[in-house]
Amino acid sequence: MTREEQRQKVICSCLEQQEHIASVAKQEMDSAQQQSNDYGANVDRYDSYRTKMMRSRDMYAKQLSNALAGIRHLQDLQKLPPFDTALHGAIVVTDKQQFFLSIGAGKFMVGNRVFFAISAQTPIYRAVHGHKVGDSFVINGQQQTIKEIY
Repeated sequence: MTREEQRQKVICSCLEQQEHIASVAKQEMDSAQQQSNDYGANVDRYDSYRTKMMRSRDMYAKQLSNALAGIRHLQDLQKLPPFDTALHGAIVVTDKQQFFLSIGAGKFMVGNRVFFAISAQTPIYRAVHGHKVGDSFVINGQQQTIKEIY
C-alpha cells in the first residue's frame, strides 16, 4: 500500500468516527426537542423539565456543530499530499504510538491499528511538530522515535 493510500485510509476512518458522532448528536438533539414538544405547553415560567430538555438539545446541537466542523476540516486535509515532516495533517508513526495531527477526535481504529487524532493544542502535538523520520522526542518522560510520516 502506498503512503497516499495509507494516509487516505487513516483519514477516512477518522471521518467515519466524526460522522458517527454527528449522527448520534443529531438524533439526541432531535429526541430532546421532540420530548419538549410532546410535554405540551409551559406549565409555568419556571418549568424545569422543559428547561432541562432545551439545555440538552442545545448541548447536542453544539456537539453536532463541532463534529460537522471536524468533518469539514478532515475533508480539507484529504486533499493534501503525504508529508515528509510532522506538520498539521500528517500521520506520524512512532515506535510506541500512531498519531494523526489534525483535530481532537481521540482514539480510533484503522483495521487492527490504534491511532490518536490530536489537535494542535495538545502537548504531544507540540512535541512532535516539525520533526522528521528518525527524530526522537520526549513526552511524559517517555522517549519516542518517529518511524514513519505520511
